[in-house]
Amino acid sequence: MPRQAHDPVLSIVAPAHNERDNVVRLVEQVGVAGVEAARALGGEAFEMILVDDGSTDDTRAIALGLVGDRPWLRILAMQRTPPGKGNGQSAAFHAGFRAAAGRYIAVLDADLQNDPADLPAMAKLLIEKNADMVQGDRSHARRDNAVRKIGSVVGRVFRRAILADTIRDTGCSLRLMKREIALALPLEFRGMHRFIPATARHLGYTVVEMPVTHRPRIAGETKYGMGITKRAIPGLIDCFAVRWMRNRRRPVEYLEATPDRETTAHEPPQPAEAQHR
Repeated sequence: MPRQAHDPVLSIVAPAHNERDNVVRLVEQVGVAGVEAARALGGEAFEMILVDDGSTDDTRAIALGLVGDRPWLRILAMQRTPPGKGNGQSAAFHAGFRAAAGRYIAVLDADLQNDPADLPAMAKLLIEKNADMVQGDRSHARRDNAVRKIGSVVGRVFRRAILADTIRDTGCSLRLMKREIALALPLEFRGMHRFIPATARHLGYTVVEMPVTHRPRIAGETKYGMGITKRAIPGLIDCFAVRWMRNRRRPVEYLEATPDRETTAHEPPQPAEAQHR
């Protein structure tokens, strides 16, 4: 059996690739924020799942060294990663969501640019608004250069035109959602993590946005390219791919009919490894 907190109401998933200089502070900060966020969601226990995505430094070893006195901390190691690289955030989220035991799942980057201290406020907003997901918005706090600002504006225009996506900061990894949303996302496909809020809305869930903190990276290196060929063009292709999948998605809910009772609505069955423990 995996080592985890007892019946956590909240699972906090953080993919990490070569974040040796950030992992200790990340775990310490999540340890503080996780307690308050879990209480806002009506529980006491939480867990953190750090997903080591093909790190070539000692990120995993450092993280494993933190587990001893933290029963709420779990470490996943992505398999079959390319030499020197990871499988990417989408794959890491996919793995983390299926390992998670919480009724709610929060996600954040491991580079400390997302602030775990925002999670309690996100939890309170989700309950107050009776929402299914709270999406972080860093746009008020970012200090990007001209090239990146233009790229963000162009990206929003494309997403709105192709997908009717009105989320302001879809690139912000800091978000909180119900478990059922996390398990419904097609994150085995590269790049799909950028469309999590848009996909949730298309599935019929209520998504609200909340301003969150954006902190400068103080250690490690960014994992994202800055040029148009590395971000804009693949992003545009992904928009069309998501629209293609969206147009072919079909309802999978069903009713069970028996001779001796009324029909009863059922949710689609989950794979054994995805069922809530």
